Amino acid sequence: FVIFLIPCFVIGTDVAFSCQNADDFVGASSPGDIIIGGLFAVHSEMLHPEEDPIKPVIQNCAGFEIQVFLQTLAMIHAIETINNSTLLSGVTLGYEIYDTCAEVTKAMASALRFLSKFNSSEDAVEFKCNYSDYIPRVKAVTGASYSEVSMAVSRLLALQLIPQVSPASSAEILSDKIRFPSFFRTIPSDFHQTRAMTRLICESGWNWIGVIATDDDNGRFALESFGVQAMANNVCIAFKEMLPAYLTDGTFHTKVDRAIEKIVKETGVNVIVVFMRQFHVLKLFKKAIEMNVKKIWIASDNWSAAVKISTIPNIRQLGTVVGFGFKSGDISSFQEFLRNLREKPTENNKFLHEYIMLSSLCAHLEYHDFQTCIANHSQDDLLENDGSKPQIWRDDFLNANIEPGFIHSTILAVYAIAHAIKGQCKDRDCKDPSAFTPWELLEELKKVTVIDDDKEVKFDSNGDMSTSYDVLLWKEIDGHMEITTMAEYDAQKGGFIFEDEEKKKDFLALKKVQSTCSQHCRPGQVKKVTESPHTCCYECMYCPENHYSNQTDMDYCYRCNNKTYWAPVNSTTCYRKTIYFLAWTDWFAIFLLLLSAFGVVLVLSICVIFTKYLDTPVVKASGGLTVCYIILFSHFLIFLSTVFFIDVPTEFKCKTRQALFGISFTLCISCILIKSLKILLAFSFDPKLQNFLKCMYKPIPAVVTCTGIQVIICTFWLIFRTPFVNQNFSIPRAIILECNEGSIVAFGIMLGYIAALAFICFIFAFKGRKLPENYNEAKFITFGMLIYFIAWIVFIPVYATTFGKYLPAVEIIVVLISNYGILCCTFLPKCYIIIYKQETNTKSAFLKMVYTYSSKSAGSVAVSQVSLDSKSSSLRATITDSCKTENDSVNGNCHFQVPGQPLIKGKVLPKSAARTTVRKRVSSI
Repeated sequence: FVIFLIPCFVIGTDVAFSCQNADDFVGASSPGDIIIGGLFAVHSEMLHPEEDPIKPVIQNCAGFEIQVFLQTLAMIHAIETINNSTLLSGVTLGYEIYDTCAEVTKAMASALRFLSKFNSSEDAVEFKCNYSDYIPRVKAVTGASYSEVSMAVSRLLALQLIPQVSPASSAEILSDKIRFPSFFRTIPSDFHQTRAMTRLICESGWNWIGVIATDDDNGRFALESFGVQAMANNVCIAFKEMLPAYLTDGTFHTKVDRAIEKIVKETGVNVIVVFMRQFHVLKLFKKAIEMNVKKIWIASDNWSAAVKISTIPNIRQLGTVVGFGFKSGDISSFQEFLRNLREKPTENNKFLHEYIMLSSLCAHLEYHDFQTCIANHSQDDLLENDGSKPQIWRDDFLNANIEPGFIHSTILAVYAIAHAIKGQCKDRDCKDPSAFTPWELLEELKKVTVIDDDKEVKFDSNGDMSTSYDVLLWKEIDGHMEITTMAEYDAQKGGFIFEDEEKKKDFLALKKVQSTCSQHCRPGQVKKVTESPHTCCYECMYCPENHYSNQTDMDYCYRCNNKTYWAPVNSTTCYRKTIYFLAWTDWFAIFLLLLSAFGVVLVLSICVIFTKYLDTPVVKASGGLTVCYIILFSHFLIFLSTVFFIDVPTEFKCKTRQALFGISFTLCISCILIKSLKILLAFSFDPKLQNFLKCMYKPIPAVVTCTGIQVIICTFWLIFRTPFVNQNFSIPRAIILECNEGSIVAFGIMLGYIAALAFICFIFAFKGRKLPENYNEAKFITFGMLIYFIAWIVFIPVYATTFGKYLPAVEIIVVLISNYGILCCTFLPKCYIIIYKQETNTKSAFLKMVYTYSSKSAGSVAVSQVSLDSKSSSLRATITDSCKTENDSVNGNCHFQVPGQPLIKGKVLPKSAARTTVRKRVSSI
């Protein structure tokens, strides 16, 4: 193996700060059975020589850090408390604490001493391929203060797997157990801190912020972690400024000025997140106070509880400081330790000795100036001091500068190591330093559980201790800036916990400050990204129709769920569309129902009249009571069918209304068709046509056949393409409930069939339109059919172009018009004769009317047999009587001519015979 000797670098000439041998390099030490190392940045910087060339000499340090000095005292206090307890059963802990001066170089020199072989007179570090049995000088290390230092030291300590427990290094990368297998910490990683910051920013309504960080590993990693969290939560970073890690950097003050100028220039940025060391923040804030910058400053755990910053003169001018500090615990015993610190010897604690000397030099100054004085003196200044000044102790200063989170985490780190040692010493004699190796202690440390404020805490798989954060608010109380705990952040649940309403009010007060690139888009609006590379810079646009947004700053509008909801422009919610249908309460529906009801009353009235005057000639001439009842019943069903067009459409109504109307109307037209056929039969004098009509005139089979065909049409319609309830969305803000006919073809066939029957009926009735005035039913049937045709011809284009809830009303109207037309034309003239012309409704009057009509008709009867072409039968023939004498007619010498036909000769009946023939046919109707 190879032996590396650890040299003693000369750092001064006075014995207090010189390095005559390796032990002089130790800042504070105490013997014990098991030694724990400590690495703390008691000084903020290391002085660099100006000579050239630079030699490998570790220089003295400057910038005495009270807060870190207190951490070294916390470690000493914890070890002394453990030694005075029964935790380790007689095994004593010793310590060796080194000052890193916030420099990786000096920290590495201290770490080399930790790696040196135990009891080696030359502090040699042996190079070996296997360190399993190697016993180094220390069993574990507490520290370091900064992540950048911890990363370097941890890689070196990992060579021998010496456990390192840091109370302050929070860089997220240190959770990587591949690169840092022996690193632990008693605080959460920056992942939780940056997530907590982002949560605070989001809940306060901010999305346009600036970030200032130290240009070192800790600052860069924190900035990277925060950037990821910010992006995930739509928080935009307006600018990033990096300050040099060392105050001695020549560009430091220039970059501070540039950062302040950037803050002033970005007027929309009112929130600044700061990841920096305390001495950097001190310089930044002093410059910000000069420039009268007032913002909300979000502090990282490094400086959120720094008393030396909170006591800067005019600190209130900076605005509001809110930050995240490590969760504190009960440190009352440590405070008591500090009160008795003046009784402690300083021989083995150079840090304490230096503090006393600095206190003596600065004793004449006020509180803040005293603090500044201590921080500004270097070790070289103390070497020049002749020691003539008396030692002065300020009892209140150390307690006033305690940062509870760091103290608590340092004590927790020592106790975690102690519990791991206890686990190793159960069956071993730990007074022997070789009883166990550091890597065995490392395995024990992974399983350790520590009681902290009555709670069990332990390291997770990443070596992090899952503790929470205190949300700290710098609040002016009685003219002094006090660091108060506003809330607790639960790192596991990711939420804030408030102790009382007063603290919650402090939290809500932060929301009054706006820090956004653009004004918040209100509910009902949506963000429209502009040309800016930042997603937080946008314009607000109204949500279009049928879209809504119900939160501020939404990236897109929600579309209203399905077609049953709608939303106007700039809407915050969707509204259920109004459902329209022809309701019972609608005035137009009431009007139509009254018309239908009146029709029913009219049908019943006609039925009563015809029943009462059953044996009168008019009733008999109407085809008899049975036919009249059937026709009236069909009219009643037609009026009844209109009810199914009103109110909420249902499957039953949709199927029933068209079928009921179609079959009823067909039945009505079929009966009237038979009556028209009978009239035509009575007045047809063409023998061939008469024979044909007689064959066709089968009343009951004809009505049943005609109606049955319509029943078949409706049955197929209902089976194969049945009507159904449909939601019509053609109106933007409404839903029209309507019946979809299922098949327009079937609907058309049904109506077309009725129209065909009505047309045939019209032709037959038109042929018999010249009957006697009080008896002419054919003329009124013709007129009724004309009303039907006109109504339905008008209905087709109106129905095709109409939509909305009144569409059923259009069909009801045409049904009522056609039904009323046929009903009134068929029965009202007869009712008029029955009621108002009763003198004509007698048998004698009826026979007289027939005799008169037959006498007129007899003169117009030309021949008994005239063969006419079927095509000319529908024409109005002008017959020329060529008979000159009675004998001519008897002898068959009369000439008759139909227009368009050759001259025909025939025999003319005597007038008496003609009158008899006409009377018989008319009476038969």
